[in-house]
Amino acid sequence: MKVGIEQKPLETAEADALIVLVFEGIREERFGAGALFDAKEVEGKSLELTLIHRPVGVAAQRVLLAGAGKPEKFNTAELRRVLAATARHLKPKGIRRIAVALEGHFARADWVTAAVEGVILGDFEPDRYKTENDKKSIESFRVIVAPGSPAGLDDAAEQGRIVAEAQNFTRSLVNEPGNRLTPAKVADAARRMAAEFGLGCEVLEREKMDQLGMGALLGVAQGSAEPPALVVVGYRPVQTRGGGVHLGLVGKGVTFDTGGISIKPADGMEKMKYDMAGGASMLGAMRALAQLKPSIPVTAFIPCVENMPGGRAQRPGDIVTAMSGKTIEVINTDAEGRLILADALTYARRQGCTHLVDAATLTGAIVVALGHLNVGLFASDAALKDRVLAAANAEGERMWPMPLDDDYKEVYLKSAFADLPNVGGRWGGAITAAMFLKEFAENTPWVHLDIAGTAWIDEAKPYTAKGPSGVPVRTLIRLAMDWKN
Repeated sequence: MKVGIEQKPLETAEADALIVLVFEGIREERFGAGALFDAKEVEGKSLELTLIHRPVGVAAQRVLLAGAGKPEKFNTAELRRVLAATARHLKPKGIRRIAVALEGHFARADWVTAAVEGVILGDFEPDRYKTENDKKSIESFRVIVAPGSPAGLDDAAEQGRIVAEAQNFTRSLVNEPGNRLTPAKVADAARRMAAEFGLGCEVLEREKMDQLGMGALLGVAQGSAEPPALVVVGYRPVQTRGGGVHLGLVGKGVTFDTGGISIKPADGMEKMKYDMAGGASMLGAMRALAQLKPSIPVTAFIPCVENMPGGRAQRPGDIVTAMSGKTIEVINTDAEGRLILADALTYARRQGCTHLVDAATLTGAIVVALGHLNVGLFASDAALKDRVLAAANAEGERMWPMPLDDDYKEVYLKSAFADLPNVGGRWGGAITAAMFLKEFAENTPWVHLDIAGTAWIDEAKPYTAKGPSGVPVRTLIRLAMDWKN
């Protein structure tokens, strides 16, 4: 999609549809809209969309009055959502060239970025494999601001394009079915992306992982005919200004999860292609960072496996030795994500990462605790937790800090036969999973994002298609870009 800024009176903007924000309690008189307000056909409620054909006094063929809700509650996250909804409303009508008027104090960089992101995210569809499908999409999007608006808005629009395209790249990967996106295919996608955007890329295969002692990761992989891969993608700034910081992004990459020998119920198992959403998020973040160029080095580590119940699959009761040297009793083979992340976290530390953030569709327990609205955030370091939360708040990706008290390990993570069990029982499942991972982050500042409830959208909404959400790509990008010291 082509995006850009035009500084001109909105009345002169040529477009198939011009989007104008309207708010509750603020009457819009232009475009012949006053009568609509009088008839209460338009009230400005959030996501209320009213299309006016041949509007009065403007060059655009149509004006779309986009309800933005109460002005005191309106922010960049809501703008992103509203404009995603407008894109999804307009494109089925064959409308290809759209514009939005950002007037007054909305003509600023952060609002422009959010507007561009919203339209590009709203344009995403999960229908790649439909053969009979009229795939309509938005061709161009322009932000109309008044002449003399602040400088830098073109850069803000370009940033929005880069970030939103990276999030859609992640969504496309997550949407791939398990027969089309194996661990090897994830590695291929990472190599292509890295080559296109000038990133370093290395793929560790089974033999190398065995040499490194990654017994936890390889234990999960052994039940599948598809070989595992540990994908490493790195960015290095021309000039580092982060005080020796090296940010490591670790993402779970289970390309399909049957549960292994502890097999999942059939109902809903088809969705388990999304179990690599954490890994895809890291690749999406790296795609954007390669273009936006933060001042700190960032490396992504994506351990990729299939979790299958083959004849060689690991069994409940097996004991594996992780790369760190810790032994793990496998109580439940469906708690596989923490096993592959354990070795990836250790490897990231040994590659010099000073701060670690992992993202994983890790536990159903986090969905019980927080539903589908908030990411569960666990942290070993208060300063890093605050950085991640600040980035999430700025990007409108909702996260909720969860407890990580030592008592959870002492009470629930006990094994008579190994250093750790891979599950801690029924109670506090998301917390005990995070406690398990903390053992492998060791003394490195670390944040764990459990995205099991937020990485997939079960039903389409006015502003998004059914399927992968791309959470937490924007937070990861913001975290790296805002890290100055």
